[in-house]
Amino acid sequence: MYATTHRQPIIPANLLGELWAYNTGIGRNKGIAVLAVGGIENHIHLLIELPPTKTLAEAINVFKSNSSRWMKTKGVKDFSWQIGYGAFSVGPQQLAGVKRYIRNQREHHKTETYEEEFIGFLKRAGIEYDPNHVFD
Repeated sequence: MYATTHRQPIIPANLLGELWAYNTGIGRNKGIAVLAVGGIENHIHLLIELPPTKTLAEAINVFKSNSSRWMKTKGVKDFSWQIGYGAFSVGPQQLAGVKRYIRNQREHHKTETYEEEFIGFLKRAGIEYDPNHVFD
């Protein structure tokens, strides 16, 4: 998961579905299986099957760079993703739940901000973090 720069809601709602489909295409073209994609106007979640020939950083870079260029072709000037990202492993037993979670982002974010969501992921994963340096 990663957000737009400063988590600004700059992804037009009418482009969300196209952006998710475009990311699926990026994965297909680069040999990275995209199992689910979703998000809202300020962030994206990708559930991918990382091939052994790519590092996580390489895979994320492929998605971020290509989708950023695509957003600019759609008229979203000055579009950019944040520098960092969050990545968490899931097991086979968790796949259905994670897919459902990703596909229901609009509903989920009626009660929780991206920042709250991300901190929750860090806490559930037992990852130590400095609250002053998690974002930006």
